[in-house]
Amino acid sequence: MNRAMAIIERDLRKFFRSPMLLFSSLLLPLAQLIILGNAFGGNIRNVRMGVVNEDRGPASVQILENLQAVAANARTFIVSDFPDEGSAMAQLRSGKLGAVLIIPPQYSRDLARHDRPQLALIEDNTDRFVSSSVGGVLTSMTQHMNEPPILPRAANQVQLQSVELYPYISYMQYLLPGSVTLAIFVTAMIGGGILFIDDKSRGLHEGYLVTPITKDELILGFNASGVVKAILAGLTVLLVGSLLSGLTTTFQPERLAMLLLVTLLTSTALISMMFFIMARINDPLVPRAIFGVLNTLLFFPSGAVYPIAAFPRWMRMIAAVDPFTYAVHGFRTLLLKPANLGAISFDLLALTVTTLLMFAGARAMFRRTL
Repeated sequence: MNRAMAIIERDLRKFFRSPMLLFSSLLLPLAQLIILGNAFGGNIRNVRMGVVNEDRGPASVQILENLQAVAANARTFIVSDFPDEGSAMAQLRSGKLGAVLIIPPQYSRDLARHDRPQLALIEDNTDRFVSSSVGGVLTSMTQHMNEPPILPRAANQVQLQSVELYPYISYMQYLLPGSVTLAIFVTAMIGGGILFIDDKSRGLHEGYLVTPITKDELILGFNASGVVKAILAGLTVLLVGSLLSGLTTTFQPERLAMLLLVTLLTSTALISMMFFIMARINDPLVPRAIFGVLNTLLFFPSGAVYPIAAFPRWMRMIAAVDPFTYAVHGFRTLLLKPANLGAISFDLLALTVTTLLMFAGARAMFRRTL
């Protein structure tokens, strides 16, 4: 163990003396959390919507008042009046408008006669997020307009009462588990895999082997130093990200202890996987070339950015064997829910099995190649 500790100390000194490695491992995941957390998941606002009022009756005035109320409060869209349908459609096709609402002639008369009054909404559906948001707001508005002024005592329609189990969760909070896992992975890739290959290409490993250090001690030292670096990176992003996103429950002692356990298992799993991948690589350019590929194959199918339930079947199969998936689920369960370790027992088991399999495979391959 003393000889393995010497390897750990040397590897950690090299890592912490490189500012760019620390920057890549810590600041880049935090920057991603801040940028993506604010770029996605927010409410759609300030969409320019043209209104063509061909009716000019009292009922159309009520619609315009409702639109102005939405524009002043929720600010989903900015209302612009157009004299005719042609000019509004020209602005819509040129991309200056996101949608056009047309109030047809005789709308007020049809509404008074209960003769199926209709409104026309034409959307720029090249952006599905904007079009679905505007359509949802206008659908809700028309449903409210269809309610009778005096509700019957006995409701004759089915109603759904929706109750949210947990407080409001922002997208930054939703993204935080993926950012923590990504910080651990980046540290495993840069501070573990790339440094290992660089040392190997410089002949430092042969220098180790002429000393009393055994191959097992060498493998243990490299993996242990990588785990230490990954834990520090993961905890830093976890704590700083919790402060930025407003997750105060992270700092509860019991919750923090459980998160530390998940961080430890995630670090050992990803470090072991990284050393298994690097076992037969000698070219120092190869790890840099596969960095982006591994990031895409592991990070995005894990559900860190978007729910797995929306994936096609082949992507769900990738997610099932991706260690990122279980790390993200474990972090998200502990960060966003008042859960205990029993709720993430399968995640802990999957990360442990990944560690054992990857470490055993790396050990076997290192014994043949060193």
